[in-house]
Amino acid sequence: MTALRWSYMDHWRADSPRGPVTQYTARRHMDDFVKQISAVGFEGLDMFDFQVFALTGMFGSVANYQDYLRDHGIDKIVNLFRGIMYDPRLADPHVRGTHDEIVESTRRMLGMWQALEIENLIVMPASLYTAAAPVTDDKIKAAAECWSRVGEMTLTEFGVRTTAHHEFFCAIRTESDIRKFYDWSDPRYVSFFCDTAQHCIAGLDPVALFLDLHERCSGFHFKDTRQVDTTEAYRHSPDAELMAPQTDRWFHEMGTEGGLVDFPRLMRAIRDTGYTGWITVEHDKANIGGDYAEATALSMWYARNVLSEICA
Repeated sequence: MTALRWSYMDHWRADSPRGPVTQYTARRHMDDFVKQISAVGFEGLDMFDFQVFALTGMFGSVANYQDYLRDHGIDKIVNLFRGIMYDPRLADPHVRGTHDEIVESTRRMLGMWQALEIENLIVMPASLYTAAAPVTDDKIKAAAECWSRVGEMTLTEFGVRTTAHHEFFCAIRTESDIRKFYDWSDPRYVSFFCDTAQHCIAGLDPVALFLDLHERCSGFHFKDTRQVDTTEAYRHSPDAELMAPQTDRWFHEMGTEGGLVDFPRLMRAIRDTGYTGWITVEHDKANIGGDYAEATALSMWYARNVLSEICA
């Protein structure tokens, strides 16, 4: 195994006569998807946890799906993204009375994937900003307690690290609040997942954040953006990514003209800190003014021809 390997975060859509379709709608779409990401050099796949139901219907089990991936050149499913909708009545990290449900629902969910060797469970560590505001120290402490409990369970029972991914519209989104969250969560059980574009949109430097938290970093979403949020788009709900007044498309592939993320500087930081393992390429909502196949190929060209040389 080389020191760094490339994984692909699945948001894939393909055009069809009936409009955009996912690969979960038919086996031929799945074949096309897997062959395309394998052909450009990805070795791993990241996906949402709730796709277990579609995969079980299509392949019989997630274990059968991983065998299918290996037959097509993809080594493994690396990371799962927890697709939970927070609700302060049922499950919300800043509401301590709901922590038992978050722990138990996570245990049930991971139980459906336990046949695989998943490395990270990626979670948004707090509700939407609008649902949690005002964000107080006590709410951040409650979220830290929640994910420390979840992380202990996922690591000891499933061998899976719990890692926090801070969307620009997440309640824990500023530099000071992010630092508090990691100060107050258990470093044995809560890792940091660096999403380059999300931090840039929130007005943070993802390289500086990685350097500060590199000892707890367990992975990356490498994607770019051309804009910082200047209109307080993070206050929009339910979907700040789609409802922002300043842009229809926040995310772009690595190497895009006008991109704000300094990927070469980040790769030098990754090399200098000794990070090894998987780096995930992501470009969600690429079909807004573009398409996933093109964005995927352009991203991997940039990874192979610009970034890989830095860590060679």
